[in-house]
Amino acid sequence: MGDYTVVALDAMGGDNAPSEMVKGAVDAVNLNKEVKVILVGKEDVIKAELQSYQYPAEQIEIKNATEVIETAEHPVMAIKRKKDSSMVVGLHLVKDGEAEAFVSAGNSGALLTGGLGIVGRIRGIERAPFGALFPVKTGVALLADSGANVDCRASHLVQFAKMGSIYMEKVVGIKNPRVAIVNVGAEEEKGNALVKETMPLLKECKDINFIGSIEAREIPNGYADVIVCDGFVGNVILKLYEGLAGTLVSVIKGGLMSTLRSKIGAALALPALKKTLKSFDATEYGGAPLLGLKGLVVKTHGSAKAGEVKNTIFQCLTFKEQKINEHIQNNIVIDKKED
Repeated sequence: MGDYTVVALDAMGGDNAPSEMVKGAVDAVNLNKEVKVILVGKEDVIKAELQSYQYPAEQIEIKNATEVIETAEHPVMAIKRKKDSSMVVGLHLVKDGEAEAFVSAGNSGALLTGGLGIVGRIRGIERAPFGALFPVKTGVALLADSGANVDCRASHLVQFAKMGSIYMEKVVGIKNPRVAIVNVGAEEEKGNALVKETMPLLKECKDINFIGSIEAREIPNGYADVIVCDGFVGNVILKLYEGLAGTLVSVIKGGLMSTLRSKIGAALALPALKKTLKSFDATEYGGAPLLGLKGLVVKTHGSAKAGEVKNTIFQCLTFKEQKINEHIQNNIVIDKKED
């Protein structure tokens, strides 16, 4: 792969493909000389999109894939039947060592199925969670699992906590990140069967900074850096978070524009408000990697625009530089063998 970190990008996946995917790739290579992007998808369509941009030619390559997995398709069937889809071809680039990462805004279920089936889990990792970074009052937190595994066992959540800690320390730079399990109360006896079973196991973990339970209302305040839960709970938290953030922005804007006096105030307040709200935009933090796979597979929002795509490509660089998979291999799998 030479001097570049090679990131394969699903140019056909997501609501805004291919235009925003291609623009995100171009923005990334124009800002960073160390990354090469392989745009995977229909070659003629991608070429037509690229014509309107200036970029270093050696940093963008096209890999033709004639099929597209649609958002509503059945994940397992789509991966099996559409062998020449942008998603399957892109995942094979990671498996075969031609790319170090694959990024897609496409069908989440298909990406999970393909990630597990084509790239594969690191030996000893029981489940691969989506680890979504999202904004909190103090900066950013990681939610694992944010939607890959809707049913989990206690041993899975323990691995999520360990992988999440490694990710937050190495990629985000938070030393000794605080780990909490999502619960319906702070008291020890609270929680469902899964939480009650997982709690003592997390307490026993010497290599994580476990601080106990976290209630949903405390999450936005930044009381924990790694939030652990099954993928059902995590996906509900993430979707509510994103929906509420969008609703608040529109309600605030509506209120500011309601009268002449408020409009004058808005003209003064808006620049500062925009800056503050931007820090609470989940797309600023890139996508959600599937933690624990042999290669890096990252899911961006279906509605991802160029900015999120660019940020996700840069996230892949940090993931590689910080050798996240080696840390997971050494710190989690070796521990498992010793148990």
